[in-house]
Amino acid sequence: MRLFIALDIDDAIRERISLYMDGVRGFAPDVRWVNAESLHVTLKFIGEQPGPAVEQIKQALNKVAARPMQIHFRGHGFFPTAKSPRVFWIGIESGPELASLAAATDAKTAALGIPKEDRVFSPHLTLARGRGSSGSPHPRKSDEPNRGFKCLQEKLPVLSAPEFGTMTPHEFFLYQSLLSPKGSTYTKLAAFALK
Repeated sequence: MRLFIALDIDDAIRERISLYMDGVRGFAPDVRWVNAESLHVTLKFIGEQPGPAVEQIKQALNKVAARPMQIHFRGHGFFPTAKSPRVFWIGIESGPELASLAAATDAKTAALGIPKEDRVFSPHLTLARGRGSSGSPHPRKSDEPNRGFKCLQEKLPVLSAPEFGTMTPHEFFLYQSLLSPKGSTYTKLAAFALK
């Protein structure tokens, strides 16, 4: 099973993001746009795990101690750089509690033998990926100018900076990801309270 840990997004924020995507999608028709219903704030990507490991992961995540925090969704950008974009994203701003929650989930799953994250937590929502390219936010030797995002990059400066809203999540989730040619489908396997 392909697993990850994430926060869900409030419906009102998801709707604003969906409307924004509808407004800018025409400026980059040759990239792969994500389905707005599948947007989430990833805390930890676990990857492939055998079915029996799911219960161990659930038990470990039940021990995560974290409080609710405010999360602001605003702005946009490109990974790894604007000159060689592979990913178009929305920014996420929050206090240190969000990074602490990500670190706690990383520590609890690492105790089960799941590799720890090797990069700094950088919360964002991926809206689109260049076709045939990696979604990794880190520069690679193969990076080159991506013409799929060129028109979008030209139009964004004349549009007002997007503000999508603020939410305070009260739980996080263990998700299963099913890959298909039409994109990924995410299923919530368990919820864990922030209290």
